Amino acid sequence: YPNDFRVSCPVADAVAQGTPLDGPALDASPIRLSLAGRVMAVNSFGKAAFVRIKDRSGLIQVYVRSDSVDASSFERLKLTDVGDQAGATGVLMRTRTGELTLKAEQYRVLSKGLRPLPEKWHGLRDAEMQQRMRYVDLIMSDESRERFRLRTRIVQHIRRFLDARGYLEVETPMLHSVLGGANARPFRTHHNTLDMELYLRIAPELFLKRLVVGGFERVYEINRNFRNEGISTRHNPEFTMIEFYQAYATYEDLMDLTEELLRGMVAELLGRTTVGFKGHEIDFGKPFVRLSVCDGLRTHCGYPEEAFTDAAKARALAVEHGVPPEEADKVVAKHAESARDAALELGMLVFEKEVEDHLVQPTFVIDFPAAVSPLSRRKDADPSLVDRFELYVANAEIANAFSELNDPVDQAGRFRAQLAARAAGDHEAMEYDEDYVRALEYGMPPTAGEGIGIDRLTMLLTGEENIRDVILFPLLRPEAK
Repeated sequence: YPNDFRVSCPVADAVAQGTPLDGPALDASPIRLSLAGRVMAVNSFGKAAFVRIKDRSGLIQVYVRSDSVDASSFERLKLTDVGDQAGATGVLMRTRTGELTLKAEQYRVLSKGLRPLPEKWHGLRDAEMQQRMRYVDLIMSDESRERFRLRTRIVQHIRRFLDARGYLEVETPMLHSVLGGANARPFRTHHNTLDMELYLRIAPELFLKRLVVGGFERVYEINRNFRNEGISTRHNPEFTMIEFYQAYATYEDLMDLTEELLRGMVAELLGRTTVGFKGHEIDFGKPFVRLSVCDGLRTHCGYPEEAFTDAAKARALAVEHGVPPEEADKVVAKHAESARDAALELGMLVFEKEVEDHLVQPTFVIDFPAAVSPLSRRKDADPSLVDRFELYVANAEIANAFSELNDPVDQAGRFRAQLAARAAGDHEAMEYDEDYVRALEYGMPPTAGEGIGIDRLTMLLTGEENIRDVILFPLLRPEAK
């Protein structure tokens, strides 16, 4: 296991140097290189062997003859297995078939692969094994490597896009003493020295908005969040988001910004305006649809107007559309003083069950009930609704944004409502964040903020239908011993 071999360039650069030249030209002007990588194939012919090595950039053939390298190197060549790491120094040549090859003058095994790689043509076929042994999946699958390279390029594109518009990238705490920023069940931990209970971050929202109060008027964070909830093809307990906030902007401004961001991203990274996903051709080149929650219920569920103001009528329709009666009753009881709020929250439950399945092309769902949006600004025309959107593509939520609530009195009241919900058994309700209310009391400018799920966006652009296939190391149950 030596650590003194130095490569002169990646394999792809070596191939680029040699590709324009034929055999005589390579012989006349030797290109001497030191290359290293994983052995992917060995073909031995007694006194000579061809070894194919692959590094991060590509694959090249190495030709090793017994009379071209020292005796100890050739003996080690005989012990080379597929999966080993090897290095070779020599000159580029062309074989009789014209293949560009490194003719070795030195050959070394740099690291021994003690476990055999999967069979060449099939790789890791089992999806769970691909996710559990991602290192082997990446060795064997060019497609897998390209998928994760694209994920990195998605993040880079977002960062460039926001940086160019004057946003400042920051880092905020991942250990929170107060649960807030989203409705979700948290992971809990304990700090020994301070002897205090803490939560792993479910969202960075409240800290980023504190920075807007402090004068960082355009701010973003690419962040890891942790939510102690179910696992599915769309959900992993830890996931990556981009959250950004802009002072003196509204949720409508962010709709325009998001459409520009995603249309440009698809065009730059994929070279087209459409994406194939689950048998659909998703078109990012057209203007995104804008659909209110109530219009979605009217269009796809035939909701009558009274269902948006009559709690009893809304409850009956919710149960008819599959909402459990006890869940519907809890909503009605929670909003005993406001039939409108009860009806709208019940309608939201139906929307999630029935309408989301119709949202294939990029669609901004707008005008959410205030009852399910504890951090959003109320609409001036109808305080029972909020200035909020969620972007749906291929039936999945990709982004969530709203004009921020910057009234500290209203925010304090909504936190108290969240406390009441927790007391009534809602384990996803937020806690009362006194410091955040205090920050708002110093005055936050009119602001809009948004979060975009990096994992789901990567699923969409790569055509993967399982979130675990776009996370390098998703959470899995421990292997049976």
